[in-house]
Amino acid sequence: MTATTTSHASTSTNHPAALVRPDGGPCRVLVVDDEASLSELLSMALRYEGCEVRSAGDGAGAVRAAREFRPDVVVLDIMLPDMDGLAVLGRLRREIPQVPVLFLTAKDSLEDRIAGLTAGGDDYVTKPFSLEEVVARLRGLVRRSGAAQAARGGSVLAVGDLRLDEDSHEVVRGTREVHLTATEFELLRYLMRNPRRVLSKAQILDRVWSYDFGGQANVVELYISYLRRKLESGLGMPPMIHTRRGAGYLIKPAESAESAKLSESAKTAKTAE
Repeated sequence: MTATTTSHASTSTNHPAALVRPDGGPCRVLVVDDEASLSELLSMALRYEGCEVRSAGDGAGAVRAAREFRPDVVVLDIMLPDMDGLAVLGRLRREIPQVPVLFLTAKDSLEDRIAGLTAGGDDYVTKPFSLEEVVARLRGLVRRSGAAQAARGGSVLAVGDLRLDEDSHEVVRGTREVHLTATEFELLRYLMRNPRRVLSKAQILDRVWSYDFGGQANVVELYISYLRRKLESGLGMPPMIHTRRGAGYLIKPAESAESAKLSESAKTAKTAE
């Protein structure tokens, strides 16, 4: 851990409510970082917040810990000694598909952030950091993760041929299952709970992220593009998520090929008048 990181990582004098799951149980956090002093500092701060913490110093140890500990959320450094953090993320997803992951790394370029989020990470904090920020972001991840949602009554949401099961976190379009990260799932859930309604970027940020996402105003567009790729272009299926320029986004049943053709013909005829 660098001296700069140490000087920026400090605990809060006003201790907030403990970081727990909605069912009241302690949140289980897996911290994966090869800098022992940083890992210890984070672990101490998280235990102070009421969490159960397990730490690992490399990718192989992280996978073993995830298998045994079954964390509610993971703090993962991208730069590890034995394997790339993105590869570790892939293996973690195979162990616990819906576990939310917070990247903690010295890589702070926009390209690095997008690469991490595209690979399936749910949030991103760069070094040097403050413990308050890490804890705040973990609160957001736990709130919208599968573990946090388990305490709520679930149901199956449906929009056209798209189904979302709030209990099992299964998403199916037509007959094909779609695998989403925790943040993608929460964004899709919000859209599907408000079908045919335009939701502004501010509404989405407030509901899904609950804070300013590190000044990156394009995070909504980024995650909308992920959903479109997984639900539409990646499946070769017609669009369901639509942009209303200057207003926001909405989801509605996809038009059939015949309906789309009639709609296009009507537009053409109206233009010709």
